[in-house]
Amino acid sequence: MNRGKTGVAAAETELMHRAARMEDAFHEFREKRARRRGLTSTVIPYTGYGAPGWVRVLARVLLTKPEPAKSERSRYENIRGWRSFTSVPVNDVDVIVRIGDAEHTVRADRGGVVDARLEADLSPGWHEIHVRTDESDWVLAKVVVTDPAVDFGVISDIDDTVMVTALPRPFLAAWNTFVLDEHARRAVAGMAVLYERLTREHDGTPVIYLSTGAWNVAPTLSRFLGRNLYPAGPLLLTDWGPTHDRIFRSGKLHKKETLERIAQEFPEMRWLLVGDDGQHDEELYGAFVRSHPQNVVAVAIRQLSTSEAVLAGGRSRGEEQSRTSNIPWIYAPDGAGLSDQLEELGLLGNRPSETS
Repeated sequence: MNRGKTGVAAAETELMHRAARMEDAFHEFREKRARRRGLTSTVIPYTGYGAPGWVRVLARVLLTKPEPAKSERSRYENIRGWRSFTSVPVNDVDVIVRIGDAEHTVRADRGGVVDARLEADLSPGWHEIHVRTDESDWVLAKVVVTDPAVDFGVISDIDDTVMVTALPRPFLAAWNTFVLDEHARRAVAGMAVLYERLTREHDGTPVIYLSTGAWNVAPTLSRFLGRNLYPAGPLLLTDWGPTHDRIFRSGKLHKKETLERIAQEFPEMRWLLVGDDGQHDEELYGAFVRSHPQNVVAVAIRQLSTSEAVLAGGRSRGEEQSRTSNIPWIYAPDGAGLSDQLEELGLLGNRPSETS
C-alpha cells in the first residue's frame, strides 16, 4: 500500500514543472539546515472567514527559533521587510485545527500554506480557533462568520486602492516589499473612513481584502490596515514561486479565481467591488460583473494621480467596462469622492452637515 502511495507521489512529481521541482528541492535543503540549527515549526495564523456550517481556515507553517517567552503569533508578527521572505516554509506537513470541541487534520501545501474549508458550527460574528502542528504549541486564529441575513459586502484591492505602493514598478515594488515597513507606507486619503461608514451603515458587512501580494507580507499588511483604522477582515493573498505547471504564478489569475470562489461561497451576497485604474482591477471586475451581475451592487474605482499612474506603468483602459451592464461604476481619486457618489446611489446615508 505504501508502495502505491509512493508511486502516485512520484508520478505527480514528474508532472510538476521543472521549476517547481527545483523549488521543492531547495526548500528541502533549507529545511534540513534549519532543523540542524534547532529551528522548529511555527504556525502563522491568518484571518479566515465563513458562514454558518463552514469556515475557511488560512495559515502558514514556517521554521523559527524556539522562543518560549514570546507567543507564536507575536514572534512572527514582528518580522518586517525582507526577513519575512527568508523564513523557511514547511511543506506537506499535517496541521491540526481545533474549532470548538472538534479537531480536524489538514495538509499544508508546497509553500507551507494552509487553506482549508472545514465544517464548523459557529454563530455569526468573530471567533477564535486553535491551530498547531505536532511539534508546535497551539496558536489562535481569528475567523469571521457572516450572517446569512446579510446581503451586502465589500471586496477591496489593497495596492494603490487603500495603500499607495506603486507596485508594478519592479524596483519600487522590491523596495516597498523588502525594505519598508508599514510605518513608511501611505494610506489613500479617505478610504478608511469610507469603509468604516459602509460597515457602520450596513450592519454585519464583511470586508475582504484581495491582493496579488505574497503571504509573506500578510503580517505587514495586517498591521498597516489596523494602524490606519481599516475594518478588520480576511486577507486573500497568494504564494510566490512556481506552480505545478508554470514558472511564475499569475496574480491576475489568483484574483479571478478568488472572485469566482467567493461568488460560489456566498451566492446571495451582493458585493461592492473596490479597486484602482492602475492595474487589472477594471478588467477583472468587468468580467465578474458580466458573469455574476446578481452578485455585484456597484464597482468603485480609485483613480490614480498622474504621478502614481506613471509609477504604476500607466492607466488601464477599462472605463468601457461600465457600459457593458446596468451595474453602476463610479470613479474618484480618493475615498471622499467615492463616498459622495455612493451616497447618490443610496449605498451610504448623507453625511451630517457641519452645522447640525
